[in-house]
Amino acid sequence: MQLDMDVEGWPEGGWEALAGQAAKAAASLESVLGKPRLVVSVLFTSDEEVHALNREWRDRDKPTNVLSFPMLDRGELARLGTDGPPVMLGDIALAHETCAREADEKGVSLNDHAAHLIVHGLLHLAGHDHVHSDEEAEAMEDLETQILAKMGIPDPYGDRN
Repeated sequence: MQLDMDVEGWPEGGWEALAGQAAKAAASLESVLGKPRLVVSVLFTSDEEVHALNREWRDRDKPTNVLSFPMLDRGELARLGTDGPPVMLGDIALAHETCAREADEKGVSLNDHAAHLIVHGLLHLAGHDHVHSDEEAEAMEDLETQILAKMGIPDPYGDRN
């Protein structure tokens, strides 16, 4: 998976490297993300920008921590071969102020929280969801926890071993 990244309004740091580590860990446990021709756009931006995206594309007039915009559904992704031209999987946008506030409230580093949200966004792009049922939510949280453990990041939900 190739990541195209843009960092606007986040403090200096290794955000591109962090996103790369998250993508590698996610691909190791979610096979459809391991296809080399996939391209994901990751935007590290401000609450203001995420608010505008959320209002325009989701009809929600507020900022949020992460947005994901898939370009393929799970079936299309599963059928995608490994050879051929690059294929856009989707876009992820992270809002700095909201991410920083949430990290502070949770008592975790901004790096760990951002990694969690990147993984969360990647799983949405891979067709996972947590809205339609408790079972789907639990499965997605479990996968997030496993992926983050591969990165040495503790369970963000705090209720697993």
